Amino acid sequence: MCIGNAVAKSECWSFLKGGFILDSPSDHAIVYFLVNPSQIHGFVLKMTSDMKLQERKRAVTIHISDVDGKTIQGARIVVEQTSRDFPFGSAISKTILGNLPYQKWFLERFNATMFENELKWCATKPEQGRINYTVPDLMLDFVRANQIAVRGHNIFWEDPMYISSWVQNLIGSALASTVKSRIQSLMSHYKNQFVHWDVFNEMLHYDFYERQLGQNASMEMFELAHEEDPLAMLFMNDFNVVETCDDLNSSATAYAARMKEVEEGRVTMDGVVLEGHFVTPNPPLIRGVLDQLAALQLPIWLTIVDISNTLDAETRGKYLEIVLREVYSHPSVNGIILWTTMDPKGCYQMCLKDANFQNLPAGDVVDKLIIKEWSTGVVNAQSDEDGTFSFDGFLGEYVVNVDFGNKTSNSTFFISKGDETTHFSIQL
Repeated sequence: MCIGNAVAKSECWSFLKGGFILDSPSDHAIVYFLVNPSQIHGFVLKMTSDMKLQERKRAVTIHISDVDGKTIQGARIVVEQTSRDFPFGSAISKTILGNLPYQKWFLERFNATMFENELKWCATKPEQGRINYTVPDLMLDFVRANQIAVRGHNIFWEDPMYISSWVQNLIGSALASTVKSRIQSLMSHYKNQFVHWDVFNEMLHYDFYERQLGQNASMEMFELAHEEDPLAMLFMNDFNVVETCDDLNSSATAYAARMKEVEEGRVTMDGVVLEGHFVTPNPPLIRGVLDQLAALQLPIWLTIVDISNTLDAETRGKYLEIVLREVYSHPSVNGIILWTTMDPKGCYQMCLKDANFQNLPAGDVVDKLIIKEWSTGVVNAQSDEDGTFSFDGFLGEYVVNVDFGNKTSNSTFFISKGDETTHFSIQL
């Protein structure tokens, strides 16, 4: 079992963090290192437990008084969370257009999304000289109408398997000009419309554009994307960073190093974006990788999360819950998007529901977490002798209804991130 990795270099420290879960109780463990030279300093082995969710919540005190400022005891208070601050979503495809049952199911659960394939170059320009944004335009209309945050995925995919043949046939200045046109066309058409853009997909594993245009190609492409839409937050996206430590091409160290290379230009990446194609998740490894990347002091997103279809539905649900709990509890994670688009031929790896919109085990896990456990829901209470009511609420928007005698009040308030108790006053 691989529980962590690091690429050691001479004359400097290398940071390795990982872990494993014991299948049975034990009060000791032995860990062997294969190193050359055989010298290790500062190694610590410790047991860890699940992180708490306090980062996702905040203490709130509601004060009830009359117009003269006198506190009111015994007022009936009903508090309900109406939206979540934490972006939790699922990818969508064109199958959602005009599909009212799918739209209803999606909107009841998610507040963030990304398009599965519709913005990719091979979809918007399958043939040279023909650009078509009709489908992603319609999808963008849907998410905007329902106030869903949407990420742009992606501008370039480095894997030649997903690069149109007409692009692969270009060389030199012809390819450079076409790449520039792709950025200018896409970024100007959707300027200020997407909260994020994945400029490159899977650039730790593939390097088509660097091989064709030179080692500075990615840096120059990031710069051009920034010039076209200065407000857009730009990212690189890759797999096997958090899923496993067997792939040294995409270790946390490799990811950070690639970011540094790109940032040698005039563009600074705005965060860390990771895919999450899990088979058997290792929670301590996930935590260790996230801790390493958190040292960059940038927000982290997991945006393509699923569990392998080589497993049965019950196991996929069980493993999804393990992944989501570990990722959501990490304070540096700012958003999660599942890769669970509904297609007539089925989902890529993991579905949340069947064709009749009945939950599968993975869907039950999502509903349990985001609707029940990670939501404040409805709270009924009365003001105490000081005219107050206090509670810990998940970050987001709330409505509060207060009744006392023949007086009522209906208000809204927002719980934002912070360490101190936030106070909200209501007069009757």
